[in-house]
Amino acid sequence: MSGSDILLALIGLGLGGILKGATGAGSPVIGVPVLAVIFNVPMAVAIFTIPNLLTNLWQGWQFRKSQITRRFTLIYAGAGALGAGIGSLLLAFLPGAVLMGVVACVVLLYIAFRLMRPNWHLARPLADRLCAPVGLIGGMMQGAGGISAPVSVTFLNAMRLERGQFIATISVFFCAMSLVQIPALIGLGILTPQIAALSGAAMVPLLGGMPIGAWLARRISKESFDKIILVLLGVIALKLIYDAIL
Repeated sequence: MSGSDILLALIGLGLGGILKGATGAGSPVIGVPVLAVIFNVPMAVAIFTIPNLLTNLWQGWQFRKSQITRRFTLIYAGAGALGAGIGSLLLAFLPGAVLMGVVACVVLLYIAFRLMRPNWHLARPLADRLCAPVGLIGGMMQGAGGISAPVSVTFLNAMRLERGQFIATISVFFCAMSLVQIPALIGLGILTPQIAALSGAAMVPLLGGMPIGAWLARRISKESFDKIILVLLGVIALKLIYDAIL
């Protein structure tokens, strides 16, 4: 890995930390595509597993009193865990070019949805009925491509939850998926001791970015921040598509 690759990884992880610090979620949306450009999708997903688990354990505990309801959170997280196991099997057996294309398409779909439906609101009764299937699909996306935000984050955002409720729910969801994904990737030979060491090292720039994100969230509008992130994601997705085609 060259010096420029290391710098790109640090920037990607740091930006992921900034996004998580500002919104409470979304670090894999930036971190995984950047790492996939440097390595490959399975390795990128594996590197992000430990930071994903630890940061969400911390935020889940910090906002534990802000849950919507325990039933909703457990159903959502349980379905996500099941989906993560299924997605991990897809990660092991799908060709790398296909996975790169999938990650890129997922990111582009996320951007398109955000642009087309910025004010869409999901009523709570419908959300209660959808939490299991949405959690399952989000978990499969997390397991196969390391990114569930186009489903999981959009779903909770559409409910117009308060920040504390959002972070409390999504943190448990991410933790449940990680608890399935980590042993699955170890069993499949994807998360090796060497990659686990890289995963631990990835915590440093990620944690370094989170206080910056919290600081920025207090000083710029959410709309401006979202636009910056969407532009960045678009560039990364196009790069992944280019790499997958070639």
